[in-house]
Amino acid sequence: MSTAIEFENISKQYRLGLVSTGTLSHDLNRFWQTKVLRREDPYLKVGEVNDRAHKGASEYVWALKDINFKVEQGDVVGIIGRNGAGKSTLLKLLSRVTAPTTGTIRARGRIASLLEVGTGFHPEMTGRENIYMNGAIMGMTRAEITRKLDEIVDFSGCERYLDTPVKRYSSGMTVRLGFAIAAHLEPEILVVDEVLAVGDAEFQKKAIGKMQDVSRGEGRTVLFVSHNMGAVKNLCKRGIVLNQGRIDFIGAAKDSVEHYASSSLNNKIDHTIISAVNRKTIFSRSVEIIEVRLLNDASNISTNEPLEFVIKLKHNTSSSQSFKIGLFISNNYGITVGTAYTNTIETNCAKDFWVVDIVLKNHNLAKGQYSVNFNLSNFNYASFGSDLDLVRDVIHFNVNSIGLNPKTEFIAWHQNLGGCAFQDAKAKLVDENE
Repeated sequence: MSTAIEFENISKQYRLGLVSTGTLSHDLNRFWQTKVLRREDPYLKVGEVNDRAHKGASEYVWALKDINFKVEQGDVVGIIGRNGAGKSTLLKLLSRVTAPTTGTIRARGRIASLLEVGTGFHPEMTGRENIYMNGAIMGMTRAEITRKLDEIVDFSGCERYLDTPVKRYSSGMTVRLGFAIAAHLEPEILVVDEVLAVGDAEFQKKAIGKMQDVSRGEGRTVLFVSHNMGAVKNLCKRGIVLNQGRIDFIGAAKDSVEHYASSSLNNKIDHTIISAVNRKTIFSRSVEIIEVRLLNDASNISTNEPLEFVIKLKHNTSSSQSFKIGLFISNNYGITVGTAYTNTIETNCAKDFWVVDIVLKNHNLAKGQYSVNFNLSNFNYASFGSDLDLVRDVIHFNVNSIGLNPKTEFIAWHQNLGGCAFQDAKAKLVDENE
């Protein structure tokens, strides 16, 4: 089997806040050293690891550093890692959206890329026109595209809007059409970033099935970036874990997912100060979660041990608020295995900050690694505005022992199959100084 993609000593450096080196003298020096004297770029000798959470001393960061791997023809490779690890940068280099700072990329065959919503679309052109334009960019003749047109339109489910300008499409419709084009115009290499998460459940199922057909039935190569660990495990043969711009692990998809889950647990266990990375921003945030802490030993929790969380809230309005706190616990494949809501909590404008203690009894989780999302919801569940705040992936913990109840292990195993409701969690306001 031949090699479809090869990354050899690939690195990508960015300067924060500025394009170029920042001064004319530095730009002239770079030109003289690299173009005239044919030497190494002097500004590549500086730079820090791309840790998005901390301010560094250098203005230069390595989005990717010393990346080396090969992908065989027909492989489906999942690329996983935390936000800012370099996944999208890697795919942009392969798709020639940007060039590597150092190193060489070898790709054999046509590449179709779906890197973000609307990639390669002209908003003023209709869906039909964009199909023909994308095919022409990939080197296909008009006759070849016409033969595939009905299949593309049927897969996308956008037939009614085919002659409507793409600027009037929803993000989900845009992704549907973009993926249909990328998958059906017979590329040798299909590159898909996290955009499939924008589509609904029915489309995600179709898209994953199509990627399986493309790789297994047609022998084409797929690179797939996703935070859905279940999809990575089921779809991909191999996995690559990126961490701060470097390759942390390469192996079978299942082993890669487990490695990533373990490293996430070690890096961020029981305490999170909420940042933009965790927060879903569309909600009113009249009350918002600013800090979450797990009081248990996050590395060693028993099945029958109550989970206790402390949540710090910020009150952003001049009126009182009544709400419940929802807990959504996911396993290390990103599948929600249980939910719970607290009793009603009431805050008023007397204080800006409130602390809530939450106890979740009888969770019956099986052995494994878990993460928790939290949301604040008022009583009007029929209204879109009922959610006040939502924070994701803020607490990680490990259940590694089964309680004494002989039935517990079966219950825990059953509950881990998905979506069961826990008993309601108990919450109380406590003094912030306690």
